[in-house]
Amino acid sequence: MFEFKQFVREIPDWPQKGIGFKDITPLLQNSAAFKAAVDEMAKPFEDKGIDMVVGIDARGFILASAMAYKLGAGLVIVRKKGKLPWRTISRDYALEYASNTLEMHEDAILPGQTVLLVDDVLATGGTMAAAVDMVKQLGGSIYGLAFLTVLDFLKGEEKLGGYPIHTLIRY
Repeated sequence: MFEFKQFVREIPDWPQKGIGFKDITPLLQNSAAFKAAVDEMAKPFEDKGIDMVVGIDARGFILASAMAYKLGAGLVIVRKKGKLPWRTISRDYALEYASNTLEMHEDAILPGQTVLLVDDVLATGGTMAAAVDMVKQLGGSIYGLAFLTVLDFLKGEEKLGGYPIHTLIRY
C-alpha cells in the first residue's frame, strides 16, 4: 500500500490565519501516487453499479473524473454558485472559515441512479452535506462517499447521515 500522506503538504494559515490547509498538488504531480490514489479510492466501488460519480468544486473534480472513468460511470459536477450554465438546484453550506452556495444542474441525476460522491478533503462536512442533499432532492440513491483525506478532529462525518465513507488519509 502506498504511503499517501507523504505527498500532502500542509500550508499554515491558508486561506486564513489558524487554518492548516492540506495541499494535495504534490500527490497529483506524482504520476505513481496519483494513479495509486485513484485506484485505491475507486476499489471499494468497483462492480457496485455506480451510475454517476459526483465531484465537488474544485479539487474533487480531479479525483471524481478519474474515478468515474475507472468505474465506467458518468460524471456530475457540483460547483460554487454562478458557475454552471444551465438551470440548477442549490444549497448553502458552511466551512470552518467561510460559507458559500453550491449548485448542480437540475437534470444531473435521474431518480434511482446509484451515486458516489467524491471530494479531496472532508473537514467540517458542510460541503459534502450540501451535495448529498442535492443528490437526494433529485432522487439519486447514494452508495457512498469517498475522500482522499479526512480531518477527523473537525468531526465532519457526523453531518453526513451515516453514509459509508472511504478515505485514504486521516488526520
